[in-house]
Amino acid sequence: MNVTVQKVELKVILPFRLLFLQECNFQIRYNACHERNWTDSYLISVGNVAVGYGSIKGKDNSADRDAVFEFYVVPHVRDYSGLLFKKLLEISSARFIECQSNDSILTPLLHEFSQNIESDVILFADDKVTHHKMPDVIFRKRKENDVPFEHTSEPVGDYILDKDGEVVATGGFLLHYNIPFADLYMEVKENYRGRGLGSFLLQEVKKACYQSGRVPAARCNIQNLASKACLIKAGLHVCGQMQSGNVSLPGI
Repeated sequence: MNVTVQKVELKVILPFRLLFLQECNFQIRYNACHERNWTDSYLISVGNVAVGYGSIKGKDNSADRDAVFEFYVVPHVRDYSGLLFKKLLEISSARFIECQSNDSILTPLLHEFSQNIESDVILFADDKVTHHKMPDVIFRKRKENDVPFEHTSEPVGDYILDKDGEVVATGGFLLHYNIPFADLYMEVKENYRGRGLGSFLLQEVKKACYQSGRVPAARCNIQNLASKACLIKAGLHVCGQMQSGNVSLPGI
């Protein structure tokens, strides 16, 4: 089989990437890397026919190009995915593979072509509508004269929880995921944590997200049990994990 892998401009692989996004139909955590020019694109061909692409980004530094994080080939050549992926690794000299466990094409290749596989982030998809109520708390958009508390892990959100005139939690959704998905976030003032405010806020932010034409999704560190519980209580469920491994291939 005559396989060629050629570095190309992003626009060349976009038709195949549209197929990738349609087939996945879930949030792509590193989608914005393409938009921010943090990726190298490779067109994969069999003979003279283009059949897919691979994308490379920096694992720890955006200036590096050392990690394969997207790989897609059309269905009629997937029996040869291992051969095509091996060629991509050789041409790109990638030293790492990063993927989402819900990516059914790249995940098996991660386990075939890497070692020391680790996972540090959990991915969430919306699952159900919840009906949490907090009669003494008001959910609303943040105003210019609102005084937010000091945030330590998340940005000050566009939406707040107001308790007796005090901002006790803020949150919102970011648009760096692929359309139509959005990334939920929130932070609760420290002395108000453990009271269900986070899950109530996320419940209401989910509504605002849908009303804006986006599908809510989220992520959190695998060790952050409090955030995981909060997201699940707000009606989301675990849909995958981020995984990474060191390329294990003779000559690379």
